[in-house]
Amino acid sequence: MYVIGIDVGGTHTDAALLKDSSVAALAKVPTDHGDLFASTRRALEEIWRHYPGDGPVKLQLSTTLSTNTIVEGRGAPTQVVAVPGPGVNLASLKLPFTVHELQGYMDHRGREAAPLDSQELKGLRALLGTGEGEAVAVVGKFSQRNPLHEQKIAAELEQWYKGTISLGHRLSGRANFPRRMITAFLNASVASQQLDFTRMWQRVLENLRIPLEDVLVLKADGGTMTLEESGQRPIETILSGPAASTMGVQALTSCKEPNYLLVDIGGTTTDLAAVVDGEVLYERDGAVIAGYRTLVPAVLTRSLGLGGDSELHFAEDGQITVGPRRAGTPVCLGGAQLTPTDAVSALELAQVGSRVKAVEALQDCAVRYGLTWADLAKRIIQAFVAQLCQAVESLYRELESMPLYTVREVLNPPELRPQAVVGLGAPAPVFIPKLAEALNLPHEVLPFSAGANAIGAAAAAATLSITVHADTELARLTIPELGLQEEVERPLFFDLAKARRAAEERLRELAKTQGFGEDAEIYVVEEESFQMVRGFRTVGQRHMVRTQLRPKVRRVRG
Repeated sequence: MYVIGIDVGGTHTDAALLKDSSVAALAKVPTDHGDLFASTRRALEEIWRHYPGDGPVKLQLSTTLSTNTIVEGRGAPTQVVAVPGPGVNLASLKLPFTVHELQGYMDHRGREAAPLDSQELKGLRALLGTGEGEAVAVVGKFSQRNPLHEQKIAAELEQWYKGTISLGHRLSGRANFPRRMITAFLNASVASQQLDFTRMWQRVLENLRIPLEDVLVLKADGGTMTLEESGQRPIETILSGPAASTMGVQALTSCKEPNYLLVDIGGTTTDLAAVVDGEVLYERDGAVIAGYRTLVPAVLTRSLGLGGDSELHFAEDGQITVGPRRAGTPVCLGGAQLTPTDAVSALELAQVGSRVKAVEALQDCAVRYGLTWADLAKRIIQAFVAQLCQAVESLYRELESMPLYTVREVLNPPELRPQAVVGLGAPAPVFIPKLAEALNLPHEVLPFSAGANAIGAAAAAATLSITVHADTELARLTIPELGLQEEVERPLFFDLAKARRAAEERLRELAKTQGFGEDAEIYVVEEESFQMVRGFRTVGQRHMVRTQLRPKVRRVRG
């Protein structure tokens, strides 16, 4: 079986061709930020030249389309229709988008405490317009317990609204009304571009006559989803670049330490992630992007504007600051501005472009500060490493300040600090040893480090997740991601263990219908259970269980 992985980075778009567990070929093309699709297509065409034509092929994409659309504010004009119920002051949330509040209320158990107002529903047409080229997100406070109100609003909108409609309960089964509104808002805003992306890929594959068995898109948690699913839930593809790097590390690393730091150094940015007790850390509450706090499951990563092509700033006292913006092409490769890559080339730390051009540019700059070109180059490298050390310390201080929730964690707090550094990216062979030396830690530079992100994209496996809410007094079981509600049989005997088993069985059924193997590993991400008491008597229980196919990665021989 062949798998092609493509990762769109800030400077280059990388492609990898895997045959079973071996790397058959790598390719690299410049990223065109004005046309990310064209960059991805060129990378596919380049790597396809190495395909020998003797087996089925799968394509797995790590795309920055949704991420860039959100960060750059280029999404479709989007409004939110919310059903908050009593006790919620939407104005106090200071949300950066228009919210239309409707009357009606589902209580915390998913019971309809107040119905929607039919006149308000009809009035949405005047508020929203026809929606041509626009989008709307529909979110109820407790829609994860009962999606009926969201579904009724959507049924009204579908009669006349021509834009994209996103429903909050289909994106997350977790509590946190503000985050669910933000998640649905962002999903709606980027959906049309993702659908265009999907259609373009379908046309390209037809034109190139590439016999692909499947096309998958990497998600923020390191798993994959189908291209068609990404059109419905594009918000899940944000931050797939950092996820690809963590998958690349897990596919290629030989590090034996239980705790280690992941460092992905690119031309534009550096991404940091942490492995603790052999597991990659995930965001506890959901991904944060461009200041928006979402409910999207994501690998915990932190990015900084520090890369091989970063601009350099020289203070009067001789201090050098690297980044955060990209300067462009290094002088050694034909560019006009000095970059860390030029220092690397001039000092012959790596064979990159024209060393003569790099030395000349360094000489011109060094004269102003009374330095030799070699001294200036060394100071640039030192400044790069110093800023990277500061970012690493900041990451671990943040991790150590995160709240602990369980008794076990309070009594036995986990050791978070790294015992090794694992690096990838084209500049990694230069900077990772120096970073590790500064941190007094052993290090590993991954094999195929320049294309490890694409390898990670190719080696990632698909994931699915669902949330089960069960209320034994109401004898109701809800799975919001599927828009499903059904009756609980024998509710008196339905406990947390049965809720957990129901969640695992339903996820396994869903996985089977979507073509996953019978051996897919399911684990419980989160669960909680409450007794409901009325008049000094227990009247029922409420259970919540979130299950997921564990994000996996295929080991790749280095």
